[in-house]
Amino acid sequence: MKEKSTKGIWKVISASSMGTMIEWYDFYIFGSLAVVISTKFFPSDNPTAAFLSTLATFAAGFVVRPFGALFFGRLGDLIGRKYTFMVTLLLMGGATFLIGCIPSYESIGFFAPLLVLVLRLLQGLALGGEYGGAATYVAEHAPAGQKGYWTSWIQTTATVGLFISLMVILITKSVLSKEAFDEWGWRVPFWVSIIMVFVSYMIRKNMDESPVFAKAKSEGKTSTNPLKESFGNKYNLKFVLLALFGATMGQGVVWYTGQFYAMNFMKTVMGVDSSQVDMSLGIALIFGTPFFIVFGWLSDKIGRKYIMMGGMLLAILLYRPIYKAMYQTTDLALKTEIVEQTKVVPSIKEIDATKLDSIYTTTKAYVDGTTVEEIKTIHIENGKVLVDDKGKDKVDTKVTKTINSSDRWMLIFLVFIQVIFVTMVYGPIAAFLVEMFPVKIRYTSMSLPYHVGNGIFGGLLPAISTYFVTSAKDAGNPEFYLEGLWYPIGIAAVCFVIGMIYIDKKINTLHD
Repeated sequence: MKEKSTKGIWKVISASSMGTMIEWYDFYIFGSLAVVISTKFFPSDNPTAAFLSTLATFAAGFVVRPFGALFFGRLGDLIGRKYTFMVTLLLMGGATFLIGCIPSYESIGFFAPLLVLVLRLLQGLALGGEYGGAATYVAEHAPAGQKGYWTSWIQTTATVGLFISLMVILITKSVLSKEAFDEWGWRVPFWVSIIMVFVSYMIRKNMDESPVFAKAKSEGKTSTNPLKESFGNKYNLKFVLLALFGATMGQGVVWYTGQFYAMNFMKTVMGVDSSQVDMSLGIALIFGTPFFIVFGWLSDKIGRKYIMMGGMLLAILLYRPIYKAMYQTTDLALKTEIVEQTKVVPSIKEIDATKLDSIYTTTKAYVDGTTVEEIKTIHIENGKVLVDDKGKDKVDTKVTKTINSSDRWMLIFLVFIQVIFVTMVYGPIAAFLVEMFPVKIRYTSMSLPYHVGNGIFGGLLPAISTYFVTSAKDAGNPEFYLEGLWYPIGIAAVCFVIGMIYIDKKINTLHD
């Protein structure tokens, strides 16, 4: 009997995981291409503002996830798990494909960022309903005492989705020239998702409803008002709040720091070549992903609480030393330049009859094998150099470092450590949340704290942390690059304290 149930659950996991992985892939393409997208859908006269606007649009998709959790969670508890996350899959896939079709800011002006924002909001709503459905569906098929292990396979999907998005981008970049990718090739990863969505839809179409939900429905024990029972009931609301402030809030910031912030930090703060960053992150994810399963399995043996809290504590204590080591690995001030190999190539780019850019491209080589391309752009109008609001010449400087092999492996190792923290907090959390709530309101109750913790607290991290770093740099802080870490450290610390005090081991057996 057990062998039969295990065989059945593999079918459930593969169908749930593939759909969820594709949804994460769709969601992350936008973040992975944020640097490119900022030049396509936003005004190009202020690159920093355009990048921050892109991150804010990326964050908007996270902010609406709780609303998706409420809307689709309610549907899932009323009509069933299967049909609800069929809808979320199609909504997400359609929105992603359309983002790849939007004309640039130069073509349609203000409508470009507006359309991107609308589609990001639709993506966020869809993802808000997807994860809770997949986690609940798998948990309700899992044998007793093994929920941590089986749901941890769902936990790998977010990281696998990110990994595949990076690989698709790298392959597209390798096939096309740099100019072609910048002009239209960046759209390809968005278009590719529609094929994967179709395949996943065909697989999901043949799935059965969750046996636990089907039984509750046949016995007339499903909820008639999941929202009221989830959040209007003081006893259940207490667990919703505990799940948020004692677990998912900290898990959310650790997750996004270890993967997204690490990627943005290497590209924008450290100035490492984008393809090298994508490949390095991809390798770290390959090594780290199996630990989702390890910690999910371990949580069945020793409990969810101490694994999740341990991951948060390690992150709180080690983030600043890790990011300091990352920054110093490629810090040019610590490297020896080969001065005679330095080359400067000036050029002029005419914008219109009155405006032009004077561009100086400097290439440098260093003893350890690092090479650097520095592009300095001076903006000129009517023969005069434009000045900023502080009276200084308006000069944009973009530095791209191509790093040597030993530096790359050091960065891979430092990101891998962060991914381990991610697997500790994220591996057990699906089982932890499912076990907190009764079947009839489970989809709704677990989805909201998960998506507030990840969508609001986690999703806002790239924009908030980038703002902290930019402000500290403008203020002349020598360790400006570490300032963005105070946000995840602070949120994780509050969550750690609440979780350690209020999370009880008995929660894991409330509705088992």
